[in-house]
Amino acid sequence: MFCGITSVNLDPKGRIVLPTSYRTQLQDENDSKLVVTIDTEDRCLLLYPSSAWKEIKKKIAALPTFNKLTRRIQRLLIGHATELELDNNWRFLIPPLLREYAKLDKRVILVGQGKKIEIWDDGSWTSEREEWLNTGVHNTSGGVPTELQSLSL
Repeated sequence: MFCGITSVNLDPKGRIVLPTSYRTQLQDENDSKLVVTIDTEDRCLLLYPSSAWKEIKKKIAALPTFNKLTRRIQRLLIGHATELELDNNWRFLIPPLLREYAKLDKRVILVGQGKKIEIWDDGSWTSEREEWLNTGVHNTSGGVPTELQSLSL
């Protein structure tokens, strides 16, 4: 599972070097291909090992297409999904349209989230993180979900 946060540079061609901690995960799964797509709630990208993405893609594709919300999710997640190749230096190229969507500049934050890695622009990450920390769990609309109420850390 991917976890941890890492600050990396986006090179002038739009490539990122995958940190060593994340390489181990891919090697363990024998998965050298990646898929990147947009996050539909925040201006960041979601990076998946291709094996994990295949399972998610099946679930998304199976949603009813006559429902406007599910169709929107299908268009955004599957429509933006792009297969990436890792080169010999563990670099991958983020396509220009996806870099533009996430407003990626020189400094990029990679955030491990279990089966995926979120890719954030440094400024956007810092701003959102501060907002989340200042808001707190109890100040969100809709209250605390039942699943969180029983969570013990």
